[in-house]
Amino acid sequence: MTDSLSEDIADVLDLVLNPDEPIHVALRRQVPHLRMKSRCKCGCGTAYFDLDADVVEPAPTGPGIVVAADMQLFTETGECPGEVLVFAQGGYLSWLEVCSWSDDVEVNLAAARRWLQPSSWPRAGNSRHLGP
Repeated sequence: MTDSLSEDIADVLDLVLNPDEPIHVALRRQVPHLRMKSRCKCGCGTAYFDLDADVVEPAPTGPGIVVAADMQLFTETGECPGEVLVFAQGGYLSWLEVCSWSDDVEVNLAAARRWLQPSSWPRAGNSRHLGP
């Protein structure tokens, strides 16, 4: 069973998929058609999607599973405790993963959403890493 895409997942996808990148533009067109298949039980915020491939065009990501977008997370103090990865399979959004690299800073979807906001970006010299 699938559910509608939650607002927090939609927001993170909007922040990670760069509207200036052609592959990301194609993936962004899929977001309104996504449904939640499941979420990771550990609380990290990782989400798996279901998508009717008959209603949207695939993005030109190539065959198989690829990391279609990735963005490092920076806290308000400039620490980088993790990243968000967006996976596509055969050109279709497949899942969003929230990865933690820190034992000291809790990294979850709510934190990722906050740290991806432009107002929380670190001072000049510490830029966000934008995916392909």
